[in-house]
Amino acid sequence: MTESLISSAREILARLIAFDTTSRNSNLELIAWIEDFLAGHGVPSTRVVNADGSKANLYASVGPNVEGGVILSGHSDVVPVDGQAWDSDPWTVTERNGLLHGRGTCDMKGFIALALAAVPLFRKSAKPVHLAFSYDEEVGCLGAPAMIEEMAEKLPKPALAIIGEPTMMKVVSGHKGITVHEVEILGHEAHSSLTHLGLSANMVAVELMHDLAELARNLWENADPESPFVPPHATLTIGRMEGGTAANILARRAHFVFDLRCPPDVDPEAVLAPFKAKIAALDGEMRGAFPEAAVTITRLSNAPPMTPAGSEAAEAFVRRLTGDNSPSGVVSYAAEAGQFQQAGFATVICGPGSIEQAHQPNEYLAADQFARGADFMERLAEALA
Repeated sequence: MTESLISSAREILARLIAFDTTSRNSNLELIAWIEDFLAGHGVPSTRVVNADGSKANLYASVGPNVEGGVILSGHSDVVPVDGQAWDSDPWTVTERNGLLHGRGTCDMKGFIALALAAVPLFRKSAKPVHLAFSYDEEVGCLGAPAMIEEMAEKLPKPALAIIGEPTMMKVVSGHKGITVHEVEILGHEAHSSLTHLGLSANMVAVELMHDLAELARNLWENADPESPFVPPHATLTIGRMEGGTAANILARRAHFVFDLRCPPDVDPEAVLAPFKAKIAALDGEMRGAFPEAAVTITRLSNAPPMTPAGSEAAEAFVRRLTGDNSPSGVVSYAAEAGQFQQAGFATVICGPGSIEQAHQPNEYLAADQFARGADFMERLAEALA
């Protein structure tokens, strides 16, 4: 049976990869394709759309409408390929030396393809499998919460949720949380030789980014040596920055975006409190000098961490399916697992592939990992039968 499941999953993976679901784009064509696929197997599905209707989550229950089922969750969006040197078309699955190359094969359309390929098996189960596919995970886990809320309200209570992020089919019971913030600075333009007549937004931005660099260094220096995470400390990085119009003009506007990833025992609000206090003080000073000047900080996303607490039975169940007897693992990336856990679902992460291949040029999912994922789906169907 596994070879048949792998063949079906490969065909589905090719279709999923062909949709350019980079987070800046709509994912509706992919969602429509999955809806049609599920309908062809007699499985109805439900969309949970974003505010402007340009993107959608999708969830569906395969099997009887009873409690005790399993959620299989994955995100439909992928990161950009802009500026990356690919050796093949990133939107076509290309196999080379046993590796399935393509944007999203590893992170994480491979898992989605395997779950969809197993739908005929899940239809025969005594307990349901609830498929949950989200949008905008890659830009701060923005899409899943609305879907999770609706699933918690409307579905018979599932026993656990499995988030199929790449873990080499190892069971992961913890991950860091992530908060993403944007800082925007408005200055006052003037000739760059007359600094007393203006206020450079770029200069303010540089000062604030220096503060964040110092904060990141302090987090590293004060890392808990007993932390299971790699790296063990909270991490802070500035991912995007922009400002100014010309070398000889004091910049009117600058902005930058940073993310902070904290282990479960570190409060991101406490970490950022001194930085936010400085911004508030600077904002007052700048407005006093020039009425239109300002500096603001806006939180764009806040995804909670996942901890092993409360998911022990879920972890044991998934371990029986994978045969994984290694020590319980944690990962430093953020995922939607913390959001499922926060909503009351026992949650673990387990999926094919390595996170080290995610977001890279020539991203790939090893064929043997794909096969292990197919075996996992078959074992899950048997366990629920």
